[in-house]
Amino acid sequence: MLFRIAGASLLGIEAFIVEVEVDINLGLPDYVMVGLPDASVRESKQRVRAALKNCGYTVSSRKIIINLAPADIRKEGAAFDLPIAMGILAHLDIFPEERLRDFLFIGELAFDGRLKPGRGVLSAAVLAREKGFRGIVIPKANEKEASLVRELEIFALDNLVQVVHMLQGDEGIRPARIRLEDLLPESRHEIDFREVRGQQHVKRALEVAAAGGHNLLMIGPPGAGKTMLARRLPTILTGMTFDEILEVTRIHSAAGLLKQGGAVGTRPFRAPHHTVTRAGLIGGGRAPRPGDISLAHNGVLFLDELPEFPGEVLESLRQPLEDGRVTITRSAMTVTYPCRFMLVAAMNPCEDALFGASAGEFECTDAQRIRYYSKLSGPLLDRMDIMLEVPKVEFRDIISRAEGEGSKEIRSRVEKARAAQSRRFGKSGLYSNSQMRNREVKRYCAVGREGESLLEAAVDRLGFSARAYHRILKVARTIADLDGEERIGPEHLSEAIQYRMLDRYF
Repeated sequence: MLFRIAGASLLGIEAFIVEVEVDINLGLPDYVMVGLPDASVRESKQRVRAALKNCGYTVSSRKIIINLAPADIRKEGAAFDLPIAMGILAHLDIFPEERLRDFLFIGELAFDGRLKPGRGVLSAAVLAREKGFRGIVIPKANEKEASLVRELEIFALDNLVQVVHMLQGDEGIRPARIRLEDLLPESRHEIDFREVRGQQHVKRALEVAAAGGHNLLMIGPPGAGKTMLARRLPTILTGMTFDEILEVTRIHSAAGLLKQGGAVGTRPFRAPHHTVTRAGLIGGGRAPRPGDISLAHNGVLFLDELPEFPGEVLESLRQPLEDGRVTITRSAMTVTYPCRFMLVAAMNPCEDALFGASAGEFECTDAQRIRYYSKLSGPLLDRMDIMLEVPKVEFRDIISRAEGEGSKEIRSRVEKARAAQSRRFGKSGLYSNSQMRNREVKRYCAVGREGESLLEAAVDRLGFSARAYHRILKVARTIADLDGEERIGPEHLSEAIQYRMLDRYF
């Protein structure tokens, strides 16, 4: 007899239906699987047989043929164990066959019949709702992430026996009932800007960056607090919307990085080491997985010791920074991951920033700076909206007991600026000033005659590129939003130009 059970697999962060066809007939005992399964899928033969036996289900020796459709897409992972087992059990006629059509099944089986958690369950739940399934059957450990999808029955069960009882209509097994408020963790941070001593102008630059979603580069000697400041940037960012939470959670679920909370409620902060590979940062592999830029989606990507990263890795950031997504192509598939993030980078002023500094603060010469900065390409640096120097912390600031302004106060100003941007852009699809295209810059970043003169003098003296010119206007627009001003004034332009003063070294 032939039985069809719905499963799912991932392509990027999107799930697609895999129809598991189980055909059981008389003949020499055999177990054949077709449909481009990888090794982990083919090994389901042993897991399924052991799980059925240890759960007390006796399957007679027959010829079992399993097809995973569509047959032209490679299938990977152990999530097909459960639908395969249900197809074999349907042959025993222990539950109504038509019940199988109502649900999508996902789960890896242990030898004792337990359902083990897997990745991509949230995307599968979204797919089940879109395709009109009544519900989805998943491992208990994936209950919270799947429950983010409303208007769908979520049966999160512990083992194979419970799945059979559910299909038999056992009233004691009911779908999950978790309130949405309990699924969305409160955004809490263990760190705060109040702990930072001095560096007021750097705090201001981070506030501007957070308010407009601008990329930022900090240059300063070791111990100046660059990493400390960068790690506190998420504490002043606005909270995520439900759609953002759903999208970020889907990426982390596809990567298998979800914790027991079931949802990512705070904006991600990713800080890969400078030895990271291109596939680790951008994404890739034989079966492509999301990289750090996608795991930082709607959050912050922090690159410390920027010149130490391989050149090809840094150059691969250029297109994702502009498009907000990255496409990875392999011979058998093409996947696209979202990657809209704030890039924050830090570097020393020169390669030997502390060499010979025992007698006093060491000053890098222009030649040393230029030699060190030459490791970075101009097109990449053009994509940094804000570049500023982070000086050594003064002794009086180190010993000071006075606390600086906290993250809560800074975040309130950032939220007001972001609200102004939301009203300005409406339904255009833009979410911050950094995303403005040329036509939005012309419309929303008009400057008066005095501002034009100021910009002309800055471009002539510092040799700004056209891209740098537009980024100055975007940053000035954000500064005006923080001040609650509708028009960009000379003071806003002056501050924005100050954030590009390091262009003379590049």
